[in-house]
Amino acid sequence: MKTLLKFTLTAALILTAGNILAADPIYTVAVFDFDSRDEAVRDLGPKVSALLSARLSAEPQLVTVERAELEKILSEMELGLSGTVSAESAARVGNLTGAKILVTGRVFKIDSDLTLVAKIIGTETSRVYGEIVTGKSGANITDLSADLAKKIAADVTQKGDTLIAKVETHEDRVAKIKEKLYGNKLPSVSVKIPEVHFGQPVIDPAAQTELSLLLQQCGFTLVDDNSSSKADIEITGQAFSELGMRKGNLVSCRARIEIKASNRMTGDIITVDRQTSVAVDLAEHIAAKNALQNAADELAERLLPKLGGK
Repeated sequence: MKTLLKFTLTAALILTAGNILAADPIYTVAVFDFDSRDEAVRDLGPKVSALLSARLSAEPQLVTVERAELEKILSEMELGLSGTVSAESAARVGNLTGAKILVTGRVFKIDSDLTLVAKIIGTETSRVYGEIVTGKSGANITDLSADLAKKIAADVTQKGDTLIAKVETHEDRVAKIKEKLYGNKLPSVSVKIPEVHFGQPVIDPAAQTELSLLLQQCGFTLVDDNSSSKADIEITGQAFSELGMRKGNLVSCRARIEIKASNRMTGDIITVDRQTSVAVDLAEHIAAKNALQNAADELAERLLPKLGGK
């Protein structure tokens, strides 16, 4: 009886969490350091962004990119964590970090008032919203940041559909690729993308499976080492995934795929590409697989039209 009760309660928790996940979209947010160039507020920018990141991470529908990870990625692309990030650069940052929404802004004083201005940017749509909070010069920066975080969270959850690009169905993506390939002679293709998930063994290659499925559904002939014929085009690469963070019953994972497509006969490289993605689920393994699948879908939309011969 105890075992049955325990199983029932566990199942109920999983179903409840699954319903929440299905009903409420999860938004991945990266918070940049706020610009604070004025002498009177020189040290407040990083403090405000750290407080905002902490507050936003407590919101049930938001998953924030770890600041240490964000700093590492941005330093590699020689961009600073500053309030000067533009809508144009947001897409590039979002692609590298997996963040769908960026939060940046400025801290400044006007007369005796301390003002925090936030800019909320959709990395996929370039849509921008602004929020502002103001307090007297001696106002508690923690309280002002908390007020601003509430406004940002409300904007993200209420206007998320304008900040995030509409998700294409698998069928829509296949139809779009087929349209681009219409009338082309399609070569035979082999796909080898080994996969690594840091901290856990990999059972099956999700990126390779998804890309192979799309190739087949779009009319390409798939071959492997057991096929009687050799591939015209070889797609090789590497896929990586890792745990992002845990939040209640939810787990986020980040993934990156790097691929190269080559003409087997000539050795010429047709294209080189890469894609980063983030996914959230109840289990780490599934979240990692979903992140890799999402990245493979994005890659396929760019890659497959380049493989079709005239």
